[in-house]
Amino acid sequence: MPTIFVCDDESEILRYLNKLLQASGYQVETFQSGTELLTRLGSAAATPCDVILQDVRMPDLDGLQMLDQHCKRWPDIPVVMMTAHGTIDDAINAIKQGAYDYITKPFPKEKLLGMLERLLDHRRLAAENRLLRDELQRGAGNADSIIFRSKVFREVYDLTLQVAESDANILVMGESGTGKELIASALHRNSPRRSKPFVSLNCAVLSDTLLESQLFGHVRGAFTGAVMNQKGLLEEADGGTLFLDEIGDVSPAVQAKLLRVTQEKDFIVLGSTRTRKVDVRFVAATNKDLMREVREGRFREDLYYRLNVISITLPPLRDRRDDIEALALHFLKATTRRMKKEVLGIDEEALQALVQYDWPGNVRELENIIERAVILARGTMITIGLLPLGARREAHSIAVSSAPLVALDQIECQHITLILKETGFHKSRAAEILGISRKTLDRKILEYGLGSGKPT
Repeated sequence: MPTIFVCDDESEILRYLNKLLQASGYQVETFQSGTELLTRLGSAAATPCDVILQDVRMPDLDGLQMLDQHCKRWPDIPVVMMTAHGTIDDAINAIKQGAYDYITKPFPKEKLLGMLERLLDHRRLAAENRLLRDELQRGAGNADSIIFRSKVFREVYDLTLQVAESDANILVMGESGTGKELIASALHRNSPRRSKPFVSLNCAVLSDTLLESQLFGHVRGAFTGAVMNQKGLLEEADGGTLFLDEIGDVSPAVQAKLLRVTQEKDFIVLGSTRTRKVDVRFVAATNKDLMREVREGRFREDLYYRLNVISITLPPLRDRRDDIEALALHFLKATTRRMKKEVLGIDEEALQALVQYDWPGNVRELENIIERAVILARGTMITIGLLPLGARREAHSIAVSSAPLVALDQIECQHITLILKETGFHKSRAAEILGISRKTLDRKILEYGLGSGKPT
């Protein structure tokens, strides 16, 4: 439960705020002088509160003097200044000196509570960002780091660690871009075979002849272009793990040869007659429904059961939205380090758009979007304007559909703001998209306070 310190020399204000804030779920401590507040703050070993509500004019200490001490000694505690109409200039000066915001007496309770809710959400997000940056910094040395915070992916990762110690073949299933190779790598790193090779092969990108040659190797003259002997990946992976990505795309002929390896632990090099023994653990991956492929005769049932001793199914990114922020920050850190750019974070609006987007391309699409945003960024933050139009529109659509009932002019204002941002404030283009005249758009911009309203 958040704790709020309230400092004001008027007893009625203190009683009102104490009752209002406690009824809204906050813990409250009240102080009638700045000296009392500073003494309380100084006596605490840890951060004693989440927000300070402080009057600008106090009888013992000037509010700006108190703010100066707050910013120097407790910079992590946001301060909201309370002011009467005659002291608004003081409140504005306080914001310049580091106050979070100000609110004018007498203030509607909805305005105060809304401000506190936004402030605490911002504070929570900043704390989580710091924690994530620390976690990512600790894991930055591992190229195969698996980043997650969600319960659903925690279950997947726990299963991965549990079965890694066995020598069973594993089938990893999931949509494209969900991280199947990372799971395969984690299986190897946590297995008794970790000191032996981890070899990966994408079965979908090779013809049958090349796939067989890559897997089993060949002798000179085995086929046109085979000018020298070549060792296959099965031999390269001997004692370790062979990861076969997109196993569902392998032809029946290659399936038959793979079945022999999984059963007999031996194979024949292309163009040779000699059998060679091999000790390999197979991890296969697919984005297809292999059981359906079996029923429809496109995949061998016996090979399916040989490879699918244990199955691990990866959830799509849309089903693990709690991981999006952590993944985005991870990709941001990796991309900025590689490109040597000073992009320090993702602002709240852009982050919400990322979380709300449905990610048909899963984690791979998120990585590409973050890389694109870093390339396009001119400042130190990724903003919503740097995201692809589809992600922004989907986030806006979700926000509108889930929003509480509001006045029509508020919806119109939000929509005009969105279109202006998407067009880079190109008013002629925005007016064309909105289906209104340029003159009408200028009037709306002035009416809603969205800019100067001058033609651009």
